[in-house]
Amino acid sequence: MNTQKSIFLSAVFFASSLCASLSAQITTANDYFKTVSEYYGTIKDYEADMDVSMGRQRMVSRVSFKRPNLLRIDCSNPAEQVILFNGDVLTVYLPGQSAVLQQAARSSSTDGMSLATPQGLSLMSRYYTIAYETGQTSVPLDDISNEQVVKLVLNRRNMSEAFRTIKVAISAESKLIRRIEATTPRGELFVFNFTNYKLNQNISDQRFIYDPPSSANVYNDFLLSD
Repeated sequence: MNTQKSIFLSAVFFASSLCASLSAQITTANDYFKTVSEYYGTIKDYEADMDVSMGRQRMVSRVSFKRPNLLRIDCSNPAEQVILFNGDVLTVYLPGQSAVLQQAARSSSTDGMSLATPQGLSLMSRYYTIAYETGQTSVPLDDISNEQVVKLVLNRRNMSEAFRTIKVAISAESKLIRRIEATTPRGELFVFNFTNYKLNQNISDQRFIYDPPSSANVYNDFLLSD
């Protein structure tokens, strides 16, 4: 009887120890996303190549970000197109139409562009539920790349958000965002790819001052126009 009791107690102790060990190894999706968000919060500035696809349309650019909320996108495709957010005003220069579009800041003005910034990550954690897409173990980015990433899937908490779902692939090594796949309520898919990061280069504030050609026509409040 004593032998059976000893075996039972040993089994209970082993099971308890195993559960404690497994609990220590498991990181919830929310906790993992929080560590990524906190890491982005420590980055003073960064530059990266950004490739955005929207159906058959594609934008190739170099993006510059500086805390707290300065953002500039210089496009090579479409050539010479510039998108700038200085914290107060969103400016878009369209060289093909010789037009400058300007919009005073509002919550949805830079939703797509700000996804890979501390502010964007903070908003995502607030307005979306977060889960692992393939588990907490890293997996290849896709069928072409063997780069190891952790994949998350975010679902909106309410109907007012610009994107219904957001899938985020985060480099397992650097904790930098490599890919974002954002789906609108209409089923439109935006894919953002980020490569060639350069962090904390002490980017000058002058980088975020843009003077479009004087010959361009200026359209204000374009997001509210018919």
